[in-house]
Amino acid sequence: MTSCVRFAAAFTVAAVIAAPVVGDAHFRLLEPASWLVENERGDPQKAGPCGGSNTDWGTPSYAVTKVEGGSSLHVKVQETVYHPGHYRVALAVNSPLELPPDPVTQAIDTEKGPRSATATIQNPPQAPVLADGLFVHNTRPDPGGRLPPFETDVQLPNINCRKCTLQVVQWMAEHGFNNPGGYTYHHCATLQITADPSKPIDAAWPAERSQTN
Repeated sequence: MTSCVRFAAAFTVAAVIAAPVVGDAHFRLLEPASWLVENERGDPQKAGPCGGSNTDWGTPSYAVTKVEGGSSLHVKVQETVYHPGHYRVALAVNSPLELPPDPVTQAIDTEKGPRSATATIQNPPQAPVLADGLFVHNTRPDPGGRLPPFETDVQLPNINCRKCTLQVVQWMAEHGFNNPGGYTYHHCATLQITADPSKPIDAAWPAERSQTN
C-alpha cells in the first residue's frame, strides 16, 4: 500500500510570509544524459513532463543510455540556481504520458500570492516512481558559491524497454507558481533497458508495446 509523508522545509509559515522573493531554481541533469540539449543553467526545464518552456520546447540531444534491468542506475544532478526543496525520479515504459503528476503541493497565501510550503512524498515509492524525497536541502550556499552535485543510485525494474523515459524533477519550496511547471522543474533521459535473464520480469510495470519506429 502506498503511504505518503509530507515534506516539511525548515521554515515556519510566518517565516515564509516574511521571506523575500527567491529567484527560480534551476538544475542540470548530468547522469544519465538528458534527452534535451541543456544550457549552463539547465534550461529549458520549466514545462512538464520533460522540460521546455512556453516559448522553447528544446532541442533533442538524441542521447540514449543503455542499461540492464534489475540493476542500479546512477543519477546525478547539478543545482545551478539554489532553491530549497527535493527531487523525485520516475520511469515511463511506453510514453511520457505514463509519468506521474508533479508532486502535490500545499501552498500558503502571502502578500505576493500563493507560495509552496510542503509537498507529498511517496514513502515507499510506487511504480512509476523509482525514488522520492531525494536530496532534501534548505541551506543556501555561500555568496558566489553553489551546491555540490547531488547524486545517488536508483534501482531499475527488471524489464525490457527500447525507449523508456526516465524523469527527474525538482520540487521547490518557498516558491510562487510558474507558468508552465507550477512548483516543479523537469528533465528527462531516454533509457534502453534490457532485462537480466537470470531475474524474473517485474510485474509491477506495464509491458512494452510494439514500436514501429
